[in-house]
Amino acid sequence: MSSPSKLRKVKSNPFPFVLFVVAVLLVAPLCRAETIPFDDNWRFFQGDAKGAENPQFNAAAWKTVTLPHDWSIAGPFSEDNPAGGPGAFLPAGVGWYRKEFALPETADGRCAFIEFDGVMANSDVWINGHFLGHRPYGYVSFLYDMTPDLLPNGQTNILAVRADNSRQPASRWYAGAGIYRHTRLMLLDPVHIVPWSTFVTTPEVTQKQALVRARATVTNQTKASRDVSLSLTITGERGEPPLQTATTKTQTVPAGGSAEFSLESSLSQPRLWDLDHPALYHAALAVSGADSETVTFGIRQFHFDPATGFWLNGRNFKIKGVCVHGDGSCFGAAVPLSVWERRLAALRALGANAIRTAHNPPAPEFLDLCDRLGFLVMDEFFDCWTVGKNSFDYHLYFTNWSKMDARDTLRRDRNHPSIVLYSVGNEIHDTPKAALAKRILAGLVEVCHENDPTRPVTQALFRPNASGDYTNGLADLLDVIGTNYRDNELIAAHHAKPSRRIIGTEQGHTKATWLECRDHPAEAGQFLWTGVDYLGESRHWPTVAASSGLLDRCGQPRPPAFQRQSWWSDKPMVFAARRLSTNQAEPVDPGFTPLDRRQSLFADWTPRDLAPHQETVEVYGNCQEVELLLNGQSLGAQPLPADDSPRVWKVPFAPGTLEAAGSNNGRMVARHVLRTAGPPAKIILTADVKELAAGWDRVAFARAEVEDALGVPVPSADNLITFAVEGAGIIAAVDSADNASHEPFQSHQRRAFQGECFAMIKAVAKNGTIRVKASAEGLQGASLTLTAADKSNP
Repeated sequence: MSSPSKLRKVKSNPFPFVLFVVAVLLVAPLCRAETIPFDDNWRFFQGDAKGAENPQFNAAAWKTVTLPHDWSIAGPFSEDNPAGGPGAFLPAGVGWYRKEFALPETADGRCAFIEFDGVMANSDVWINGHFLGHRPYGYVSFLYDMTPDLLPNGQTNILAVRADNSRQPASRWYAGAGIYRHTRLMLLDPVHIVPWSTFVTTPEVTQKQALVRARATVTNQTKASRDVSLSLTITGERGEPPLQTATTKTQTVPAGGSAEFSLESSLSQPRLWDLDHPALYHAALAVSGADSETVTFGIRQFHFDPATGFWLNGRNFKIKGVCVHGDGSCFGAAVPLSVWERRLAALRALGANAIRTAHNPPAPEFLDLCDRLGFLVMDEFFDCWTVGKNSFDYHLYFTNWSKMDARDTLRRDRNHPSIVLYSVGNEIHDTPKAALAKRILAGLVEVCHENDPTRPVTQALFRPNASGDYTNGLADLLDVIGTNYRDNELIAAHHAKPSRRIIGTEQGHTKATWLECRDHPAEAGQFLWTGVDYLGESRHWPTVAASSGLLDRCGQPRPPAFQRQSWWSDKPMVFAARRLSTNQAEPVDPGFTPLDRRQSLFADWTPRDLAPHQETVEVYGNCQEVELLLNGQSLGAQPLPADDSPRVWKVPFAPGTLEAAGSNNGRMVARHVLRTAGPPAKIILTADVKELAAGWDRVAFARAEVEDALGVPVPSADNLITFAVEGAGIIAAVDSADNASHEPFQSHQRRAFQGECFAMIKAVAKNGTIRVKASAEGLQGASLTLTAADKSNP
């Protein structure tokens, strides 16, 4: 087995759970270090290609692609695809990538590393025919030192990658295929800071002062010893002059060896990283006479208390979290950052403040985004240990690779201020074998504490009472005990031993689950299953996605999301929805039974039966009183229930307008109006942005909604919408929330689902106009204009 990276483990003290600050590692071109995006001009072949690792191999006929690239999402969907329902009935197999490149003149005399943020899966990498390494886990980032095998500057090098996920099923959800995350070329001085070795903390934080402590490993890849010091310069994110500097004593780093450096500095009147004000700072670490790297960090302190739950910067509140899988619906596993920006903004509006990366490490830019937006994160590593959940999942590799995968993930991620928990497993099926499970868990916790002694470790326990996890010592190996769904058992375990810190790692959308968390101060919070619908984990064909999200796959809130908003948000709100009865013929998602409440709520006043009948209306809201009115006539007002139940009315249906009005202290502060729609008449086209920067991660969502002649959305409309783009843009994909649709995502057409569908637009020029049109037979078409703007990606 080949080690995937030439990184030396950083030793640290045994785990002292402390308050701290952490940082986001961003290598920047200060001094001579360079990080060069490496995503363009790759050649791709879907299938196996014998000998494609050899430089002489002719790949001229291969397709040219830009990374990140998930080839599986192009489909087609098929009931016969071996990944089956777990893999969204999409294809799997072998994919090859090759890239020709010449080193720039600035590479002369320097070391060259290739960094992959993620390759799905079982990747093998070669440079100029020389094997660099193998990595089975598709979610882990890794890098290789290519220096010994590169050709002199100006000559063409060949980088080849083989990715193989042909053995299926290998996952319980859609995982993608190929080099589905970003890559970069790193050019470093032979004496440089080891990648991922930088670690910035603040063991002491007050409103008046923060102690910043930075450590890093410096390696010497020359043939002579070097006298080296490390300097630290701290600046603010607002472009202020340097706020503090510090320099270490000089150490001699032997040829071919490494040395650990640590230094401290203090900041006066620090701006704290918090949910509403995620302030960030920059730290430049410079090796004397060699390279520098820049670190972005946020100052804050947190802890989990056994009696009172979670605390951040002296404030006690509930973690209101959601679980998310990594796919971006029509983009598959290769997700532009704009998709997550849109989703997280919608989740924040519902009151969410935390994300669980179910059940694997995310892309690093996703964590950067959470840092910037002020989301707390549970960074999860594994969905299984030695007992598999699928025939070809990670259990095949766990024994040989898990500690390396966990270590590399910790070292990559430990500098993100958003992360407050590491999870080393989800519903692990090893736990009935108590001795084995405890030995594995103790080893994983040790890896976490050794590489990051500042954060607690949890695990999403699976049926802990049945497995004896609370009584056999396994749960108490965790710093914070997490349990899925069984909140009553978790709370009972806390009562049995009040010194335990506890959190709900995965919960359903029911009121009972929320009340158990709300009414027990010891429970730090909860993570719902899920925040967003996701591809895969289908129960049966033709469904290709799971419908458990607060948001659908296009990022639109489902009606039950507003019940959660009424519990989680402080902003006055009210929302009305029809509840489907068992004898009503409504378009329920085929992935769930008609009795599933989450799929039987409709935010419209247009039932299929327009004859007189009785409708059940649920109103969600956090206002003191809600009044319901039908065509201007009051149907009565109801106060806020103490148990946070929805307010319910039995309403004799009549076409027209249904209005829910929420009041506080006798003054209306929120309203929600539903109207009966007529026949489809026109398309309304809107976009979530007006300006769109060029770049892989920048996407605009163009939403086509079918309305009647009076402008009322038509919920039953399923017209086939055709999109067209002129000017400085392209259609990157199309999509809808229909989890049973088998339409291709790479198209200019999409059938409306519940009255709407989307075209995802990318700019292909730094400046210009993008004109988007939407049309359908029998409907009045629509258009909108976006401006391609020369803006840097965040």
